[in-house]
Amino acid sequence: MDNREVENGGGGVCSSETVNGGEDVFSCENSDTSSADHLVIMVHGILGSTTDWKFGAEQFVRRFPDKGFVHCSECNIGKLTLDGVDVMGERLSEEVLEVIKRKPDLKKISFVSHSVGGLVARYAIGRLYRPPRMENIEDLSAKACVEGFKGCTIAGLEPINFVTVATPHLGSRGNKQVPFLFGVTALEKAAFHVIHLIFKKTGRHLFLCDNDEGRPPLLKRMVEDDGELHFLSVLRSFKRRVAYSNVGYDHIVGWRTSSIRRNNELPKWEDSLNEKYPHIVYEEHCKACDCEQEELVTGLSRVSWDKVDVSFHRSRRKFAAHSVIQVKDQKLDAEGADVIQHMIDNFIV
Repeated sequence: MDNREVENGGGGVCSSETVNGGEDVFSCENSDTSSADHLVIMVHGILGSTTDWKFGAEQFVRRFPDKGFVHCSECNIGKLTLDGVDVMGERLSEEVLEVIKRKPDLKKISFVSHSVGGLVARYAIGRLYRPPRMENIEDLSAKACVEGFKGCTIAGLEPINFVTVATPHLGSRGNKQVPFLFGVTALEKAAFHVIHLIFKKTGRHLFLCDNDEGRPPLLKRMVEDDGELHFLSVLRSFKRRVAYSNVGYDHIVGWRTSSIRRNNELPKWEDSLNEKYPHIVYEEHCKACDCEQEELVTGLSRVSWDKVDVSFHRSRRKFAAHSVIQVKDQKLDAEGADVIQHMIDNFIV
């Protein structure tokens, strides 16, 4: 751990840079963090850095000073985000294990991820999942199907919240999944063939054009338990899963893919009348279902999700909605602060 420790002002929030460049955020009043037993891992998006979640991390610690210990991930910064969801997920899983090793008093774990970071977090938790120890395998199979089953852990910690923000859960392939292509079929088809030239292996994963040893695309494998990687079982083990999505003006990630919906499931929304959360325009609490349509939606819908739809259509920074929803820059993206507040107000500690 770097000796640097900085108080960020207001609310007694301190941060320390780890040896590898990550950042721990915690209450200055509990600088030994002995009373904070809930680890919150924050994961940035493509070409991002540990500072992307700086505002969000500080708000979490101010709200939960004696419970929350936040770690902003560093293992996939910058161009490392082009190495593929699987490679990044392996790195993140190792980083989480290192944090847990440094903080032996931790008991709970949650993830808050932006953009591609949500896919990376889903891969990492699949690697870190530990099923309950039971002698009867048939009982284990039955118990593993129950959401929030207490016997399941993430590297020994109890899974609580799994939060994604503008994450392309269904990938970027398909009509209007990448809004800056304007829904033009020719452009979307061209992107499928050249995306690997720009975003390397990560681009292939996002456009579902990877074909490792003849296996299905990674994102399709990540809606099932795949060998030693328990992608579906681990999602079930969390007490709460929530997907925050931009309904428009997010030119990187489309509304359908970030909210895990089919086209005909996208809700009608109106301007928010809630003064506390002026940019939250629709909320939906979806139960797990067993439906038979698009493969990725069907797979992810086997667990329940809270879906929170966000609009910055009246914002001066509406064309930067992908960053504003995260408050990537505290000054430029300040209008997204109510989304972070909503996230914290509904967080299970």
